[in-house]
Formats: sequence, C-alpha cells, structure tokens
Amino acid sequence: MLDFRIIEYGSCDYQNMISLRNEVLRKPLGLTFSQEYLQQEINDVLIGAFGKTADDTSFLAGCCILTPTNGNTVQLRQMAVSPTWQGKGIGSDIITYAEQYAVENGFHILSMHARKEATGFYHKLGYETCGEEFTEVGIPHYEMRKNLK
Repeated sequence: MLDFRIIEYGSCDYQNMISLRNEVLRKPLGLTFSQEYLQQEINDVLIGAFGKTADDTSFLAGCCILTPTNGNTVQLRQMAVSPTWQGKGIGSDIITYAEQYAVENGFHILSMHARKEATGFYHKLGYETCGEEFTEVGIPHYEMRKNLK
C-alpha cells in the first residue's frame, strides 16, 4: 500500500524525488536538471508516493508536481514512477491523489504536457487531447486536460 504525502522543497525526500525524475525522465533523453529549473519548483506542490520494504523502510515509488497556472487550473508536471514499480497501478494512484488534491484546493481543471507515448495512459483516466502535437525536451508531446468538477 502506498502512502501519499506532500514533499517539502529542499528536503531529503525532495532530493530523492529529483533522483527519480532524473532517472526516469531526464537521463533517457540525455538531459539533466539545472539549478535554475529546480528553483522554480519552490512554490509548486510536490507529491510523493511512498512504499515500504519488508523491513519497514520507506522508499519513493513515484511522484509528480502540481503547478497552479491560474485560479482555476493546475498543471501536472514531472510524473515519474520508479522502473521497479511501473505497471503496478502506481501511476494511476498518483493521478487520483493529484486530482483529489487539486479539487480540495479549489482547482477545476488539471492540464499537462504529456509525452506522446503516455497519451494512452492518460486517455484511460479521462484526459482529453487538446491541440496539435508539439516538441518539448526534444520529443513529441500533447497538451491534455480533464475537468475535475
């Protein structure tokens, strides 16, 4: 079972979050995070999905970031699940938690720039593609969104 919690910017959990995002999202594209990029996350909502090992040690299984874009809309960014834990429903659980958090904090729309390869996953969760394919971080993306209310 997963324990979801908001990660504090700059904490040890945050450093683990950066490592996971780097491994899953950046390294495969030959990219790294700049300090300037990471500093922009200071006011974002950093969500972590934590599991427990047999000896009760906590580990970060997945994460995402919510960035408010206006009073009504929040953008999901940097969604990542540890390769060891992919295919076990953790991504869907993270999205469910992020949607609940958004609604509880007054947001009505969740949007994202989804990698083309992930659009099927988001479609299954009720997200719609908006607009044409575009390139971000060197790979194809689509803007996707879902009305939460």
